[in-house]
Amino acid sequence: QVQLVESGGGLVQAGDSLRLSCAASGLTFGTYAMGWHRQAPGKELAMVAGISFGGFTYYADSVKGRFTISRDNAKNTVYLQMNDLKPEDTAVYYCAAVKRRVGVPSTAGAYDYWGQGTQVTVSS
Repeated sequence: QVQLVESGGGLVQAGDSLRLSCAASGLTFGTYAMGWHRQAPGKELAMVAGISFGGFTYYADSVKGRFTISRDNAKNTVYLQMNDLKPEDTAVYYCAAVKRRVGVPSTAGAYDYWGQGTQVTVSS
């Protein structure tokens, strides 16, 4: 079955950086678009960034210029490099996948498979 396993979350201070990783198994990675989403306490799930197999990317306005999504198709892994973190970035971050060879969906509801999430906490 499809498994997505996130890692790399933690507690950092404002201005610090973190890199999240998501290892995928049980799917043909090259036929899936991948996305990172987050849910802060009391808020709805929101998409942060996405990447197609070919490397086309999408970013939410709130993270443009600070976050970078990338993927290593040989390792079945997608990454989210987060720089200049702010307290408002505090959330549980989820990796998700959807079968799509071209393009990347920009809404959380479009994704079919989800990881268990990793907590990111940014202190001020």
